[in-house]
Amino acid sequence: MSINLYLEQSGLAAVLQGQDIAIAQAVTALKNQLSAAVAPTVTWAYQVPELGEGGACSLFGQLADEPYDLAAILGQNEATAKALAQLTSVVQHYQQSNDSDWFGIYQKRQNPEGETVLVKLAYFGAASRAEFPLTEEFAAISNNSTVGLTGKAKVINDVTAYLTAGGEYYTCDPKVLSEACLPLFNSKGELAGIIDAEAFKRQAYHTDALVRLVAICLVLPDLLPA
Repeated sequence: MSINLYLEQSGLAAVLQGQDIAIAQAVTALKNQLSAAVAPTVTWAYQVPELGEGGACSLFGQLADEPYDLAAILGQNEATAKALAQLTSVVQHYQQSNDSDWFGIYQKRQNPEGETVLVKLAYFGAASRAEFPLTEEFAAISNNSTVGLTGKAKVINDVTAYLTAGGEYYTCDPKVLSEACLPLFNSKGELAGIIDAEAFKRQAYHTDALVRLVAICLVLPDLLPA
């Protein structure tokens, strides 16, 4: 997908007007870094928070007894392992920017129960929810699900002010003060997933930080598992 088409489809065209060259340079830098990176160790399972009553909210600081197993939703084979290694490389590269305290890559898939969800494939930061339901009901409290349904980016640079103004917010970590949730589109322009970035400071996601995130969104779709 071209830069201009991504910006238009994601709703970020006005915010990043005139940043085409910077985004293109960031895309090239990311691709070069990935081509030179040594394949990291793949993580097939990770810890997740205990879910509250009804499964709607995570209980911060309380971990579930069983880790989340990606093999159940992805299948476990050489191609999937390679894809997860590449996604892990993207996460590790982005972590070096110090833009965010938490970052995750999610793919739109059907889980073993037949539900369409966003599943977290790779991330850095505190333990967090593995699947976000792609339903209107859950989107009412979750930016991840909202972006996963609408394909429109959601950028909040002051979570406290957003909540005070009546905005709905899925709180996984109370330290988060800024969030940028951006869509991923496949070659047909269809929603393929999202990325979610969170920072423990306000006003974290403006031009330069968003340029780096958009570059990731332009590279990722070709790396997602089939």
